[in-house]
Amino acid sequence: MIDDVRNHASSATAALKSLEQRLLKIAGTAGDFSTLVPALSIHRRDAVTDPVPCIYELGLTVTVTGAKKVLVGTEVFDNNPGQGLLASVDLPVVSYVTRASDADPYLGLVIRLDSSLVLKVAAGLSIGRAPRNIGFAALSQDRLDSGLLGTVDRLVALTDEPKLAASVAPLIEQEIIARLLLSPHGPLFMKLNASDSPSRHVAQTMAWLKQHFMESISIEALADIAHMSPSTFRQHFKAVTGLSPLKYLKQLRLQEARQLMLNQHVDAGAAGLQVGYESVSQFSREYARLFGEPPLRDIRRLRTVETGAG
Repeated sequence: MIDDVRNHASSATAALKSLEQRLLKIAGTAGDFSTLVPALSIHRRDAVTDPVPCIYELGLTVTVTGAKKVLVGTEVFDNNPGQGLLASVDLPVVSYVTRASDADPYLGLVIRLDSSLVLKVAAGLSIGRAPRNIGFAALSQDRLDSGLLGTVDRLVALTDEPKLAASVAPLIEQEIIARLLLSPHGPLFMKLNASDSPSRHVAQTMAWLKQHFMESISIEALADIAHMSPSTFRQHFKAVTGLSPLKYLKQLRLQEARQLMLNQHVDAGAAGLQVGYESVSQFSREYARLFGEPPLRDIRRLRTVETGAG
């Protein structure tokens, strides 16, 4: 029994070390890196960072070296090497790196998951609903075992095999989902898949909202989509996301505006209008409240960080 535990720990350590070497080849400098595998991105930081509001999409985040904190409402997750964070819905969080240096950078990866594929894999595993006494958690954290770390390592390895990536990556992604469903994450993950669960209705409404956030939307309309009364909808929505529907909508809009300005060089006024704001001044005020600086100053700072200037 003791030998089995030692062997599993040794295998997990070896998989984590392999991941570190692969990530260092992809991320030679600080930054965010897309890969040949569309669902996979790599992230490196060479210094601790300030808290940054962002959206965690449905998927698995893994810390390989260094450490970071993730805040969801009043809950704080300390994410260390070998630990995974599983987001069961698209979730606004505040994230920041707490341990990183030039010599020992923070290295992490994100694997985005497809909700329909999760349901398909769950059906194939004959996994039923989560027990009713298990509460819903939009973000869960656990140490990844050697099997899951090894599977993640094989997915990252495909970045060196472009001829295989397109056909093999979906198979490995299914294996990752299967291992997650059978891990301690599984019951919480499956809580979202109970068709009569309030959290499932909220998640479906969030998916709709992600596609329509630029439109003028009332709480009553969202509650109708979730098949709930407005008061019940507000209650369940906050239980899932830690935010009111209005604050969640604002974060979706402001995050999208930030990406438009940063990646497509859209000016601040146009970005605000494009994501659904009717007043440019209101957009600037709410942007500064969320990100700590007015739009132009924030984007200028982000570009300076990206280029390594200053």
